[in-house]
Amino acid sequence: MTAPLSSPALHRSRPKVAIIGAGPGGLAAAMLLAASGARVTVYEKDEVVGGRTRTLTSPEGYSFDLGPTFFLYPRILKEIFSRCGADLEKEVDMRRLEPQYRLLFEQGGNVTTLDASANLERMEAAIARISPGDAKGLRPFMQENRAKLEAFRPVLERAFSTAADMIRPDMIKALPLMKPWSTVDKDLARHFKDPRVRLAFSFQTKYLGMSPFKCPALFTILSFLEYEHGVFHPIGGCGAVSNAMARVAERLGADIRLNSPVDRIAFEGKRAKGVEIGGTRHDADAVVVNADFAGAIPKLIPNHLRKTWTDKKIGKARYSCSTFMLYLGLDRTLPGVAHHNVILSEQYRQNIGEIETGVIPEIPSLYVQNVGATDPTMAPEGHSALYVLVPVPNLIVQPDWAQQSARFREIALDRLKVLGLGDLRPHIKYERIVAPQDWESDFNVGFGATFNLSHELPQMLLFRPGNRYRDVDGVYLVGGGTHPGSGLPVIYEGARITTGLLAADLGLSGAPSRPTADSGFQAATPVTAEP
Repeated sequence: MTAPLSSPALHRSRPKVAIIGAGPGGLAAAMLLAASGARVTVYEKDEVVGGRTRTLTSPEGYSFDLGPTFFLYPRILKEIFSRCGADLEKEVDMRRLEPQYRLLFEQGGNVTTLDASANLERMEAAIARISPGDAKGLRPFMQENRAKLEAFRPVLERAFSTAADMIRPDMIKALPLMKPWSTVDKDLARHFKDPRVRLAFSFQTKYLGMSPFKCPALFTILSFLEYEHGVFHPIGGCGAVSNAMARVAERLGADIRLNSPVDRIAFEGKRAKGVEIGGTRHDADAVVVNADFAGAIPKLIPNHLRKTWTDKKIGKARYSCSTFMLYLGLDRTLPGVAHHNVILSEQYRQNIGEIETGVIPEIPSLYVQNVGATDPTMAPEGHSALYVLVPVPNLIVQPDWAQQSARFREIALDRLKVLGLGDLRPHIKYERIVAPQDWESDFNVGFGATFNLSHELPQMLLFRPGNRYRDVDGVYLVGGGTHPGSGLPVIYEGARITTGLLAADLGLSGAPSRPTADSGFQAATPVTAEP
């Protein structure tokens, strides 16, 4: 007699996966694992999803992204949505920006402006107005980095678990293009002689919290990605992307539990068996950690179980800079101010040296987002939501930040005058500050290092914490602290790597999305639009 379909002999129970943290990596993992047949529960300590990619709101009606405001290389997330039966473009209203951002170079008391365009003819003309001889370097730069990305992409799309992974054919092929002996600035000097033009293509190393004068030459691909694939703004901010990811994950059956801080991972020997919350154990066949690596791992995994990343090694590792944030609700609009603005101090290189040694810059460079230039949903009519980010020392090199915040607020507000807006203080109707000590205390960011472990070669690939945590069984990592590294598209790619390993280990029938030949992204604003 044939057994009924519901017979346990024919149906193996679906594996249970606990995910700690609903940041972009945790949400991507939840989507992919739920689509692959796992029973997924996400435990998020805060009352909203998104981690640092969330939306802050005020009673006065202002909204701000907490962290990332640039949405780059949407191809990866589009593929993840597609794998999960969803369409990113239907879930989120994305606008491609043109120009992409405005750069303001300070020199000798004057300010030179460059509106960065993904239209190469327009960008060549913009470069020529600053340094005529450098315009001819743009297309060779693009061609070279197109080849570099294609060579290095396979390396960034797979795990590094053993020493053998460092000598696989794709790594050997990519290594000469990686130029481990050079830096971003030195590599750009082959194409652009004017330091200001090089800064236009190297300030992006700040996405990794690093200096272009020390960041490995590989990362010239960061600015290339912007010009090749566009800079996008999701209506409602990057937090809208996190909310969309949570919706899709829940449609696939994932259980997202807010206000659920995990105290520790439950182990039996060296194998993770679940998570503990408030004295209660929640069993799982595997645990995915999306919390900040330096801030969370010492609390989640006992030191005696960590042979490679002990408390001592975590304390001695190299970390990114921190950021001093101002979120300002203004009772006026900001005509003439671009959506993204990067104010590059004449003392830019000095700023970087100061930040690395713990000195707080007196004339800092900074990034300013005027989201109202594109998105009317982030502030009441006639008002503006202004986002200000200033790179500053982390708490390792500058432990006395709490005593500096009030003074540095005045420095940051004075620096906004470079935008030609005068003193904005009388127009501030809402204000929130997030300084390095707040990143650590309020958002559990280890040492206030906003961009996580730095991306120096000794902390990349095999030398970064593994996607499958190597010292214990059943623990996996996603987020900026693991391979491939920081930045939204890189974190999404890391989630694909991690869930691929986990799916194979648990015997899940589905597989994470992989790059496809047809994964273009249609945008509401074409790159050829007139500024």
